[in-house]
Amino acid sequence: MERITVNTTPIDGQKPGTSGLRKKTEVFMGKHYLENFISAIWTGIGGASGKTFVLGGDGRYFNDRAAQVILRMAAASGAAKVIIGQNAVLSTPAASNLIRKRATDGGIIMSASHNPGGRDEDFGVKFNMANGGPAPEDVTNRMYEATKTITHYDILEAQDIDLATLGTTQLGDMEIEVVDPVSDYAELMESLFDFDKLRALFASGFTMRFDAMHAVTGPYATEIFERRLGAPQGSVLNGTPLPDFGKGHPDPNPIWAKPLVDLVMSDAAPDFAAASDGDGDRNMILGRGVYVTPSDSLAVLAANAHLAPGYASGLAGVARSMPTSQAVDRVAEALGLECFETPTGWKFFGNLLDAGRATLCGEESAGTGSDHVREKDGVWAVLLWLNILAETGASVKGLLADHWAKYGRNYYSRHDYEAVDATAANGMINALRAGLRTLPGQTFAAGKVAMADEFAYDDPIDGSRSEGQGIRIGFENGSRIVFRLSGTGTVGATLRVYLEAYENDPSKLDADAETALADVVESAEQIAGIKGATGREAPDVKT
Repeated sequence: MERITVNTTPIDGQKPGTSGLRKKTEVFMGKHYLENFISAIWTGIGGASGKTFVLGGDGRYFNDRAAQVILRMAAASGAAKVIIGQNAVLSTPAASNLIRKRATDGGIIMSASHNPGGRDEDFGVKFNMANGGPAPEDVTNRMYEATKTITHYDILEAQDIDLATLGTTQLGDMEIEVVDPVSDYAELMESLFDFDKLRALFASGFTMRFDAMHAVTGPYATEIFERRLGAPQGSVLNGTPLPDFGKGHPDPNPIWAKPLVDLVMSDAAPDFAAASDGDGDRNMILGRGVYVTPSDSLAVLAANAHLAPGYASGLAGVARSMPTSQAVDRVAEALGLECFETPTGWKFFGNLLDAGRATLCGEESAGTGSDHVREKDGVWAVLLWLNILAETGASVKGLLADHWAKYGRNYYSRHDYEAVDATAANGMINALRAGLRTLPGQTFAAGKVAMADEFAYDDPIDGSRSEGQGIRIGFENGSRIVFRLSGTGTVGATLRVYLEAYENDPSKLDADAETALADVVESAEQIAGIKGATGREAPDVKT
């Protein structure tokens, strides 16, 4: 066992996005690629010496090999200890919980979240801070700067560590503790929700299906829903995690989880259904005959969270990403809560949660969470929905109808144009930016424009400012369009167009969403010229 120093040179394109660095798996497997970025992480956080870290990932292809490299680099860099999930697996919220529970100095999560997995697909690495949340921009900027000047990295020459056996071992002077990836997380869930009431719900004949999409939440869902809560065996679908997610796309939305959507719309529909993504931090909620948009889900949870024991004292405040619909804003106003609008990226919620200004947070991209960890959390969201259903005795459809009757309905959709030529996509955004001042007062299919700007966020806790976070166009009738280039893809650019229309007329709350949004969709094309910029007649994905 020998510590060696390997000479290297900078590799272009290692700038972390909203959730770490994501590239094609083959790129990460290239010479020095992973090692350069891990070394940059150590530089960005002020070194690894004497520190304790959590390590885990979603089990996608290369997860196991990358873990061995990271362990050897941590040991060579003087880390005191690494706590790692069995077989190098941890869901992202479970990793956040471990970082917090064990008071570590942070953790490395190997995941490309909802992106496909496999040798020909995607891989990713991100660092979470000691609070359990994703590294903020100042830290990721330091990491990126380190990738541009790196000349060498340190690594230990050693045999692979046995990561299948629970317990502790040594790698040089560093201790490695292999832990059950599920147990600590399941205990946290029991502390937040009324498991006795949920057991009674399932004992009464209540039915559910949870599609783990052959991703990391399979073991978590099986342990919690089937073993601890007594849901019938088979309630968890696709529960065996696979390195390529069964050649599926582990993104819980009506496109990639279509079999589950078809099920809830059929005569054989369960009372409740849900799905989660590759690393377990996203969720999709459905009921018999109904799909719940992530924006509506956040609003319903905010209005009813007090029904779960962990939130019985009420919420300190709520927060949503800017592209998320304004449905939760209406709940916050009615409840007298602070409501924060942040840029996309869970890291922007961290300061609000740490300061006690927000309890519940959500993003339109199927992410919802609370102050129990510093990540969005798919299984947690499902349990909160179940707890609310158990307390109210309502169906999912009934709960939604009651919510809309009280607060009005924010019809909402996101149109994704994937792998668009980056130059063309940036050209479209630049043209929008240049014309923002002229838009207010103009009338389009959706109505008269009331405001148009490029969103910038001033963090109320640390005073930091984040600019260039998306183009917002608001109409006098409450409709809204947002244009944004996403940082989660690995090829070209992903243009996301967010479309919203508000309705409070009781006779119009059950309209088809596509019909309700037709004028907003037309206005987006009128304003931005999407077809010409992307070369596409229609989006690749609608959610």
